[in-house]
Amino acid sequence: MPRPVRSLACLVPLLFAVHANAAPPLPDRVILVGDSTMASTTGYGDALCARFTPETACHNLARGGRSSGSFRAEKRWDEVMELLRSGAGFRKTYVLIQFGHNDQPGKPGRSTDYVTEFPANMKRYVDEARSLGGEPVLVTPLTRRIFKDGYVHNDLAPWAATVRDIARGTKTPLVDLNALSLAAVQKMGSQEADKLARTGANFDHTHLGPLGAERFSGIMAKELVRKVPALSASMRGAQ
Repeated sequence: MPRPVRSLACLVPLLFAVHANAAPPLPDRVILVGDSTMASTTGYGDALCARFTPETACHNLARGGRSSGSFRAEKRWDEVMELLRSGAGFRKTYVLIQFGHNDQPGKPGRSTDYVTEFPANMKRYVDEARSLGGEPVLVTPLTRRIFKDGYVHNDLAPWAATVRDIARGTKTPLVDLNALSLAAVQKMGSQEADKLARTGANFDHTHLGPLGAERFSGIMAKELVRKVPALSASMRGAQ
């Protein structure tokens, strides 16, 4: 009987040595694709990136004034595909895709039909991200903070509904930011909601100042981890 015990004792240092020499786990990478409500200085994107761990690469490629059509037409999606092609150093690359604001009517060169063009554009983003090894996550558009008779007017509801349908049809994780932000803004009321905007001449009911970016990035982070549990290790305070 003593002989097996001695053999096991000899193996213990070896096991520790193997563990010590094991390569560290690869970090995750996150790419943000969207419009001004996600972009730097006017949206929540940078604040969301700041919520990830230092090891997690977060690229905010969202740009103001872009729709699901113009983002591709300007070849900005090409930047995303280049990043996906160079993803060997990461465990997973998650691509968060949010459009809708500039797809609405009355925006020449940007508007898309939400029955035909918009869903086709969004589905194509999902398909292409997956074809290059990415993990797409669809995000419904952030609500505007416009109140009518005491209630938030959700003029983005048709675009949000379309994104939900695409998520179901393609089995893509969905962060329903439209519903979550609508509920949050309704609860706080118009006066408190105005504090989420930029100040002075830049004030409006769509874009975000520092308080708004912090508030909605927190909502995004919490729901993102809930819908994509594998990202919890990459999010500060989520473990």
